[in-house]
Amino acid sequence: MIFDFSRIKNSKNLLAFSGGVDSSALFFLLLNHKIDFDIAIVNYNTREQSKDEIEYALNLAKEYKKEIFIKDVKLENSSNFEKNARDIRYGFFEQIIKENSYETLITAHQLNDRLEWFLMQLSKGAGLVELFGIREFEEKKDYKIFRPLLNVSKDELENYLKENKIKYFIDNSNIDEKYKRNYFRHNFSDKFLNEFKSGIKNSFSFLENDLNSLNLKLDPIITLEDLEVFEKLTDDNLNLRVIDKSLKRRGVLISKKQRDEIIKQKEITISHKINIAITQKYILIAPKVEMILPKEFKEICRIQKIPQNMRAYIFSKDILKELKLSLKSNFF
Repeated sequence: MIFDFSRIKNSKNLLAFSGGVDSSALFFLLLNHKIDFDIAIVNYNTREQSKDEIEYALNLAKEYKKEIFIKDVKLENSSNFEKNARDIRYGFFEQIIKENSYETLITAHQLNDRLEWFLMQLSKGAGLVELFGIREFEEKKDYKIFRPLLNVSKDELENYLKENKIKYFIDNSNIDEKYKRNYFRHNFSDKFLNEFKSGIKNSFSFLENDLNSLNLKLDPIITLEDLEVFEKLTDDNLNLRVIDKSLKRRGVLISKKQRDEIIKQKEITISHKINIAITQKYILIAPKVEMILPKEFKEICRIQKIPQNMRAYIFSKDILKELKLSLKSNFF
């Protein structure tokens, strides 16, 4: 297995750890490549084994002089368990990153995870950007995510652990097919990967190069505080990709139903915290703010045709003048 960790050599890094195959292998790979990092782990208290996983993480942190962050939560098994667990996990990571000035979150997603995601998106109907939702390097608003194992299969990681006599845990919840990713894993992706691993690796590499060469205009033309303004494109699907990328940086994932509503309504609030507005020329995305606005300000916004759901945020940050100077036009 060949790895390039040069991007994080001089970064302050946090490893998302669980004690499973992937993160245990990554822990020791980072050590062997002399990458500095600390670890964070979440205990959802849904399995008896989780206590042993926490103890293992504590022992590793002590032995290798790593700072460790632990979140202990009581999470009920439900139909939304995976989403709720992810929200808790990434909320915890982002809190640690903010409070301790970490620059890069390192996660142990590997080739099997990537293929699972690809097939799940393919089954729902997705474009090229959505199919490649899991990429090696991802820019978030205040930090970066690095996934160095995306070209390594789970069985390769297991072999590495066994050859080096490294302890790891098996999460039995990964067997339960009530979770969609497990269904795809057991019925499709693992079997497919076992037979065509080399070709699949090459295909992901070729497709990612193709995606990069498209040079889609996914970056904002203006950023003021947490307000982003993008050029509106002629294709609704491309506009949704612009929105999707911005929301991912803010830690928000949207469903197909929400995508349809965004295009239909033009002004909408997502996850009770992010406002989106689509005008004839622009796409605006900003945190939701609720407040009573002065009549004079409301009149200026009306004349300038500023979307209603953007006005409170613009007023709260006092950025109207900068916005007008940057755009040199109304929002029609």
